[in-house]
Amino acid sequence: MGIFSRLADIVNSNLNALLASAEDPEKIIRLIIQEMEDTLVEVRSSAVRTIAERRELERKADSVKREEGEWERKAELALTRGREDLARGALLAKSHRTQARQALEQQIAQLVAGLAQQNDDIAKLQAKLADAKAREQSLAARRTTAGNRLRVREKLHDERINDAFFRFEQAERSLDELEGRVEAYDLGRRGLAGAPPTLEQELAGLEADASVDAELEALKARMAPKA
Repeated sequence: MGIFSRLADIVNSNLNALLASAEDPEKIIRLIIQEMEDTLVEVRSSAVRTIAERRELERKADSVKREEGEWERKAELALTRGREDLARGALLAKSHRTQARQALEQQIAQLVAGLAQQNDDIAKLQAKLADAKAREQSLAARRTTAGNRLRVREKLHDERINDAFFRFEQAERSLDELEGRVEAYDLGRRGLAGAPPTLEQELAGLEADASVDAELEALKARMAPKA
């Protein structure tokens, strides 16, 4: 079953209201577009038939108009020959042709008015169709954007990622503990920074100074000039 029952329904339709009341707007907009395209084909086909009919009537009207002129010429000829009776008959035949031509012209005028209305309807239908297609693209873009956002949110809340960060933090804590143990060993070996030297450290320093002084005196003696 179609959404629209006739061309006027499409032309007067409110797409906003149709989409707002639809459970599945994307499905509805696709159906609307399909029906509009089908209707456009039908309207164009009807216009083609109307144009063909108008041209045929115009040819008939031209032919009847030529017959009018011919009967008028015959009436003139009859009068020149003194045959008023024949002239009257010719004018009567011309009158019949005039009536036929006027009837044809009236039909042509009706077809022209109908074509003008069809042209207006086609323009409105094309505008509605363009609007519907733009709505379809907008809905598709919104669906794509929403899908991408949802995938990002799912990734952010993925337990595998949370577990990976938790393991990374555990590794950092393990390294902190290992480095702390190394520093603790170093502190035990060299003493605390800023603490006063122990007796052993002071004696070792004196011995080192005495050794350096002795080596310095020996070096001076070697380098002194000989007498």
